[in-house]
Amino acid sequence: MKSFCFALPFFCCCLTVTSQKLSYKDSLESFQKNYVASHEIVKSNDKRFFRFFKVDEKYRVVAIFEKIADTTGLVMKTTGQKKSTYFRYGLLKFTVNKIALKLTVYQSEQLMADAQYKNYLFVPFTDRGSGEKSYAGGRYLDFVLEDIQNDRLILDFNKAYNPYCAYAAGFNCPVPPAENDLPIFIDAGEMEFTKTH
Repeated sequence: MKSFCFALPFFCCCLTVTSQKLSYKDSLESFQKNYVASHEIVKSNDKRFFRFFKVDEKYRVVAIFEKIADTTGLVMKTTGQKKSTYFRYGLLKFTVNKIALKLTVYQSEQLMADAQYKNYLFVPFTDRGSGEKSYAGGRYLDFVLEDIQNDRLILDFNKAYNPYCAYAAGFNCPVPPAENDLPIFIDAGEMEFTKTH
């Protein structure tokens, strides 16, 4: 009887941890399904060409946020003729696989003038897998100002997505600046779209 009493809490603890992991995986898979179903560019049968890396919680990290006072702005190149101005809003410092990394967070000058989107933040990036496992033109992560709490921001690369240029020609997609090129493989999020265009 005593051994049962000691084992039961341990068993319950294991169940709780497992349940938490499953719920995170399930929530990400649900996120991916909704992303595919509601995609504005890829329609009908072409949705079968979407691919995603296996959900991996190690790519969900807490980054330290450092504010940048940028009053000059950066003219970010795009895949087309149009160029867009972004301001460096802050710097994110984090680790993946015990490797210290950093990414710059940007704020669009155009969206800053729109009351509905003025609090939007943008993190374009490339990694060592860009052009191999994932889209060569890089991937994006989106946030809002309210996501930053106590100088911390949760970076979940499992939610990294491709720009529209990955699916069709004719778009002006921001090209991730060199400062946001990560020197490791980020095997998380959306992979290369398998239909050529």
